[in-house]
Amino acid sequence: MNPLFDEARRFIETCYRELGKDDDEISRRLDDVRHQIDRDGTYDHTFEELEHGARMAWRNSNRCIGRLFWQTLQVFDARHLHRPKAMFEALCDHLEFAQNDGKVRPAITVFAQATNGREPRIWNHQLVRYAGYETEKGVVGDPASVAFTRVCEELGWRGPRTPWDVLPVVVSNGQELAWFELPRDLVLEVPITHPECPRFADLGLRWYAVPILSDMALVIGGIRYSAAPFNGWYMVTEIGARNLADPFRYNKLPEVADALGLDRTRDATLWRDRALVELNVAVLHSYRERGVTIVDHHTAARQFAYFEQLERDAGRRVTGDWSWLIPPLSPAATHIFHSGYDNDYVTPNFVRQPSPYSAPPLKIDPSIFR
Repeated sequence: MNPLFDEARRFIETCYRELGKDDDEISRRLDDVRHQIDRDGTYDHTFEELEHGARMAWRNSNRCIGRLFWQTLQVFDARHLHRPKAMFEALCDHLEFAQNDGKVRPAITVFAQATNGREPRIWNHQLVRYAGYETEKGVVGDPASVAFTRVCEELGWRGPRTPWDVLPVVVSNGQELAWFELPRDLVLEVPITHPECPRFADLGLRWYAVPILSDMALVIGGIRYSAAPFNGWYMVTEIGARNLADPFRYNKLPEVADALGLDRTRDATLWRDRALVELNVAVLHSYRERGVTIVDHHTAARQFAYFEQLERDAGRRVTGDWSWLIPPLSPAATHIFHSGYDNDYVTPNFVRQPSPYSAPPLKIDPSIFR
């Protein structure tokens, strides 16, 4: 039996039954898929299969606490777009739809499946992310972006070298490579202030509204979509307890503690803990004041508990990566900390793929630069 057809059959049978289709329709579809694979070595998903498969992938994402909303995922079919400029324009449309002036909507844009000689890729880890520059005095910006920032500069991009420079979008289609600046008025950002500490605003902190993961592959029924950026909305701790707080990221806890007047002379004052809580208070306050969707980790954990119950009622097993599901702030105050999960990989799903940075250089078409 063909391994690809085996994967396709498992997906089609599950997908179609969840969509309420009968055995005859399943059988006809499998005959069509078998014929396509025998003829072409691959097969194409219908939009209905792509849509439900992408939603199933979110449902199966072991590291995601926000899976309760998997059925609301908006799926944009961009499989017909191949040139970098057209792909970039579709990404801009995705960003505009997802941001929705702050009322964030979960979405995914799926480009063509990976085939021999053609593998569309978005080189950014997230569609919107800040640059990181190595200097003699340390990193300016986001240390997690240093390697990719260097790649962008090698391609010809130059940022103003502030801590909050939005990186360009780098797109390749397996034959061509191009980078594009996101329009500044398209990227929604949130200045971080504190509801009770005016000095907090002097720190000049900010973050962008929507996390759009863009370097993972979507796998459905044996087909790998190597460019399929997707987003939900932020949980507050992703920003306030990781991006802005981690020592290897923006490392802002000492500055936050000073703004709050905390004693940093010894660890026993628990200044880090107090600063961490107040930084999350500030992020939550700022997003809500700006009208940008965000969820606190306690609410997210309760939503995940409801998701678990719904999955049990549907006869499905919930898999999960415990180390990612627990929030990085007060994890023991959630039920997840006291639960156990099997970290099994179930498809459809999202999968990490090798970085394109070290791949052989592609032809760069300067006519499609912006």
